[in-house]
Amino acid sequence: VTEHYLEALEKIGNKKVNVEVSLKLTQIGFDLSVEKTYENFKRICEKAKSFNNVVWIDMEYSRYVDKTIKFYKKIKTEFDNVGLCLQAYLYRTDDDLKELLEIHPFIRLVKGAYNEPKQIAFEQKAQTDENYFQLAKMLVDAVKENKARAAFATHDETLVAKIENYAKTKGLSRENLEFQMLYGIKSNTQLRLAKDGYKLLVLISYGNAWFPWYMRRLAERPANVGFVLRNMFTK
Repeated sequence: VTEHYLEALEKIGNKKVNVEVSLKLTQIGFDLSVEKTYENFKRICEKAKSFNNVVWIDMEYSRYVDKTIKFYKKIKTEFDNVGLCLQAYLYRTDDDLKELLEIHPFIRLVKGAYNEPKQIAFEQKAQTDENYFQLAKMLVDAVKENKARAAFATHDETLVAKIENYAKTKGLSRENLEFQMLYGIKSNTQLRLAKDGYKLLVLISYGNAWFPWYMRRLAERPANVGFVLRNMFTK
C-alpha cells in the first residue's frame, strides 16, 4: 500500500495536477506496528513534499483517536505538509482542536461517519451540526490569524452558508476559506462555491477497490445510506 501511494504521488507530481492524497493509518500498518507505520508514512510525506504536495490522515473509529493525534503531533515535528481529519460528532473534539491549534495544524473537519456509542458521541444531527459550527468558528479564527489551514468537509448547505457568513464577518477572504466535498454529491453547491471564489477540493475514491470502500462507508453507519439516497436525486 505504501508503494502504491508513493507511485500515485509521483504521477500526480509529474503531471502537475492539483491533487492531494488522503489515507487511513491502518492501511499502512497502524494495527500491527506504530513504528513501522511511522516509517511508511514518513516515506509518503517525503515524496509528497518533494512535489510540494499535502498528505491527509483520515480519522477512524474513536478507539484510534488518541494514538492518531499522538502520531500526527510527532510527524508534524518533521513535516509541515500533513493534515488531520477531526470528527465533530465526538464530544472530545473541542478539546482536541484547541490542543492541536498550538502546533499550526492542517485540519479537515467532518461530521463523522462511524457508528459510535452515545457515551462519546452526539446522537442527534442538530447536536452534531451545532458542534460542527462551533468548531468551524474556532478554525476560521485560526485561519484568519495564520495559525492553521482548515478544510470544511460537509455537504450540509445550511452549515456551508453559516461558515461563509461567519468568515465574512471576520474578514477572511474567499480564497482562504476551503471546502471539501465528495464527487457527485451536491454538485451544484460545489460549482457555486468554486464560481464564487472559494477554495474547493473534491474527494474521489479511485482504483479497483473503490466499490468495497464505498460499501464499507455505508455499512459503518446506517444514516449514511439515507444521506446517499437523498443526494442521488438532488444536485
